[in-house]
Amino acid sequence: MPSRCLNKVMLIGNLTRDPELRYTPAGMAVVSFGLATNRVWITKQGEKKEDAQFHRIVAWNKLAELCSQLLAKGRRIYVEGRIQYREITDAANVRKQVSEIVIEDMIILDNRGVGMQSATHPNPSEANIAEESMDLNNGAIEDIVIPDDIGMSEETPEVPVEETK
Repeated sequence: MPSRCLNKVMLIGNLTRDPELRYTPAGMAVVSFGLATNRVWITKQGEKKEDAQFHRIVAWNKLAELCSQLLAKGRRIYVEGRIQYREITDAANVRKQVSEIVIEDMIILDNRGVGMQSATHPNPSEANIAEESMDLNNGAIEDIVIPDDIGMSEETPEVPVEETK
């Protein structure tokens, strides 16, 4: 049964840069990369509008190593995790607050390489079964068109999410 977590973030987007894998002094793997998400909508006047948002993505341990091995700039992926805010001091000794998405799951959505792979289905035979069962329009997922006059509902529909262990 999926857990209900208010700060869960789910994004679909394209990598803006190759993953950068590092290790902490204690030996824990950590990877970071950029992800661009796009939103397209049609106004009441019929004008097409587009908006892009850029996110810093961070993964730890085995997921970090998988991201480093499987991902590259331009890949289209789904990530799931939580938002985290940190304060850093830059080279000019100025304190800044940064936000990042610490992911717990990642699924590759495009069909580059050896078929669809994910952190939950690293076995290529399982990934091929998942790829065959999804209609990805040759790797492209259509953006959802949202009219300007739709307000945000206070109720969020429950989306079933497969948990990994």
